Amino acid sequence: MSILQEEVNQRRTFAIISHPDAGKTTITEKLLLFGQLIQQAGTVKGKKSDRHATSDWMSMEQERGISITSSVMQFPYNDRMVNLLDTPGHEDFSEDTYRTLTAVDSALMVVDGAKGVEARTIKLMEVCRLRDTPIFSFVNKVDREIRDPIELLDEIEEVLKIEAAPITWPIEMGPRFKGIYNLYTDTIHVFQPGQGHTIPADVRVQGLESEEAKELLGEVYDDFIEEVELVRGATHEYDQEAFLAGKLTPVFFGTALANFGVREMLNDFVKWAPAPISRQAVTRTVEPAEEKFSGFIFKIQANMDPKHRDRIAFMRICSGKYSKGMKMRHSRINKDVKIADAVTFIAGDRENVEEAWSGDIIGLHNHGTIQIGDTFTAGEDLKFTGIPHFAPEMFRRVRPLDPLKMKQLQKGLKQLSEEGAVQLFQPFKNNDLILGAVGQLQFDVVVFRLKDEYKVECKYEPISVQTARWAECDDDKMLADFEKKNHDNLAIDGSGLLTYLAPTRVNLSLAEERWPDVAFRATREH
Repeated sequence: MSILQEEVNQRRTFAIISHPDAGKTTITEKLLLFGQLIQQAGTVKGKKSDRHATSDWMSMEQERGISITSSVMQFPYNDRMVNLLDTPGHEDFSEDTYRTLTAVDSALMVVDGAKGVEARTIKLMEVCRLRDTPIFSFVNKVDREIRDPIELLDEIEEVLKIEAAPITWPIEMGPRFKGIYNLYTDTIHVFQPGQGHTIPADVRVQGLESEEAKELLGEVYDDFIEEVELVRGATHEYDQEAFLAGKLTPVFFGTALANFGVREMLNDFVKWAPAPISRQAVTRTVEPAEEKFSGFIFKIQANMDPKHRDRIAFMRICSGKYSKGMKMRHSRINKDVKIADAVTFIAGDRENVEEAWSGDIIGLHNHGTIQIGDTFTAGEDLKFTGIPHFAPEMFRRVRPLDPLKMKQLQKGLKQLSEEGAVQLFQPFKNNDLILGAVGQLQFDVVVFRLKDEYKVECKYEPISVQTARWAECDDDKMLADFEKKNHDNLAIDGSGLLTYLAPTRVNLSLAEERWPDVAFRATREH
């Protein structure tokens, strides 16, 4: 086996998906603890706590206790190299989250045991389903009063349309919680309270029939034996093929805050989750173990280092190997670039990369030439597909409080829109700056970051735009006519593309009827 193939086989690249407050940040920290990237887990309590979660690095995230920006963390575990992509977990999240899911090979779904499957999780699962992404599930907070575990499994199956196969099962819950039982190894993992900040001792009892098990479970022993029989009879068995096809999810129970049940899940995750998978480009399928380098940009992040006004483009390597100082072909602009200073991250700490392999995520310094969706290769003319851009649903006009800071405002908005944090539109008819977003929080983030990072205070004003569509037409003459007759509704977006800004849905419908040869697109690929 070649070194490249060995490295590829070791990689596990995944993201965590959950509804806000299900415990995603906490479980991320515990994984970093097992990966020995952090010595002690911070308590994630937003403002009240003096220790902020390691993966929430931007100052607004530290204030609000939510992970707004997806960062990337790499750690070794059990002879595997794990790449964890953090995704925003707050109320309204942006396309950033969707695009992060295009860069992973599997996902871990965290479900709050008291609340079950929630709205955000459903939306994220839809994105995973488009690509048949294999899903691991972790039911969190079993040391509190949770819903009946069988009921939770039913809900996962019914709402998310995926078969659920329990691997571990909780013994009691809330203050009576005693541990978890592994249905496949016949092992009880005994709960050790008060060890949430460290790696807890792994106390096991082998065999549910053993005297030790009877002693540990005491008066609930007979009930638990019955429950296990019921679970075995009423639930799906784990099947690796069905898991890899995205049809079945293995389910683990535990408590991320107390760091219990996470290790058992991680042990199976690195065994079962897929190594890097092949990727679709316009002209062909690219296999991860191909010798020649290729990768695509799925995210751009401005100002990861307050000391340097920089922008980092995150690249998922799809084939071959990156070596420091290598030459790459930037496909969109057909130019060769030498990359000497690619970086990897753990939260705000960055390190220069000497080498990286297929499945890894690296950061490239971006001076404005790299866009989301760009493909880089060792020379071949390739373009990877499937990185989405969605038409925004909310719009605001933005103005600087100090008119002399217009230049800084424009620069800041251009960078933030390149990053995908918000979409920027510049109308034909005036010099307005119009922002489009998927949710209100994106607007708050932009105001905060403009002030914090670009030193521009600005205000929003309402604007009569209800929706936006990218307008395309193959006939240049007709397109020119369309532009002339719809001048007041047209704008150019941050990527220089023609956009139709509709004041009402009715207006959009009429425009579509009048111009049947113009395509009005609600999504576009980068």
